[in-house]
Amino acid sequence: MFGVGLAELAVIAFIALLAFGPDRLPELAKQAAVMLRKAKVLANSARDEIRGELGPEFADLELRDLDPRSIVRRHIIEAMEDEEVRLVAQPALPEGQLPPYDVDAT
Repeated sequence: MFGVGLAELAVIAFIALLAFGPDRLPELAKQAAVMLRKAKVLANSARDEIRGELGPEFADLELRDLDPRSIVRRHIIEAMEDEEVRLVAQPALPEGQLPPYDVDAT
């Protein structure tokens, strides 16, 4: 999650322990958990509101579907798949026949 591994979490926990001390650390962890829970509820309510406004055809909409990176990635993959189908579906020219050439297009 977020590209943070076990070693990074251990370093963050050690620095937090040094910075806040062992007596304040549990209270801060509890506050962080409450904030994360509220953020999750807020994100879910925003998703549900967007789904409600867009109508039943977007009932399976996820917020990650609105990420520009995933949209571009999905369109590139679809274009590549279409190109592969088009390349396979186009018949080759018969032996000795030249492809069409438009003098005005060059």
